[in-house]
Amino acid sequence: MDQLKQSLLEAPIIEKNGYHYFVHPISDGLPKLDPGLLREIVIRIIRKAELEEVDRIVTPAAMGIHISTAVSLMTDIPLTVIRKRKYGLEDEVAISQKTGYSENEMYINDVREGERVLVLDDVLSTGGTLASVLTALHEIGAEVVDTVAVIKKVGGENKVDDAGYDVKTLINVDVVDGEVVIVDEEGDQ
Repeated sequence: MDQLKQSLLEAPIIEKNGYHYFVHPISDGLPKLDPGLLREIVIRIIRKAELEEVDRIVTPAAMGIHISTAVSLMTDIPLTVIRKRKYGLEDEVAISQKTGYSENEMYINDVREGERVLVLDDVLSTGGTLASVLTALHEIGAEVVDTVAVIKKVGGENKVDDAGYDVKTLINVDVVDGEVVIVDEEGDQ
């Protein structure tokens, strides 16, 4: 995890509505995403996630797409992206997404009752996005086999924990005095 750790320690911090936000290639697409960093993350996800009985990878747009696409390519597990655009397809499910700095509607399509899914995301911070996604998948009747977020920002409200969901992470960080601090290099199991 050397590249991920180093890239986080070097990440610039910005403030959005009182929320301290690190700018990182995995969560923001900038600075540039080095293929070695993405490869390191994908290998770690494949080693950490329960994949044997997964029918589909599910990820929220937009910053989970590159991670989930790479995992899909390496595992041959199909991918569904939860979009911020309404398509009006049969069985489309609308969910509300609330993060530390924004609110949006998202839409799940093409996930069916009984499907076994792996949920992947870039960052777990307030847990608003993942809590909404996991609740919606359970309401659809999909079985969430595992959930993995690459980076967990600790130190605040976590709606995923509050809702009783478990999320594995690759690395846990905090932002202290305008800098990223590594809290747990191995993340959550």
